[in-house]
Amino acid sequence: MEGIKNESGAEEIYSKALRAGRRTYFFDVRETRAGDYYLTITESKKNTNDDGSYYFKKHKIYLYKEDFEGFREHLDKITDFILNEKGEEVISEKHQSSYDENSDERGNDSSVDKFTDITFDDI
Repeated sequence: MEGIKNESGAEEIYSKALRAGRRTYFFDVRETRAGDYYLTITESKKNTNDDGSYYFKKHKIYLYKEDFEGFREHLDKITDFILNEKGEEVISEKHQSSYDENSDERGNDSSVDKFTDITFDDI
């Protein structure tokens, strides 16, 4: 199977992306020098600098075939545990419809500077 070359020249055999809010998860099949396949899972999270510009913070996991079975078993057990303990409802404040990313914990808007409206006549 011939894949597509990415920007770095590495061949992408197969790829899927999962968009989840400010995060994107990439599942990519790569090829070892010996010609075998392995999986990379990359979490890419969009972050904002103080000046308003943004950047992406990335974390990557390399998963080889010999680890698939154990990884899958542990992932299934952990996700089952979480869902059994807490259910499927998302309870994070960031996932609530009333959540405002610019508010602090008390609901105060922390991103807007407080200005007093004055005119030159007031000076």
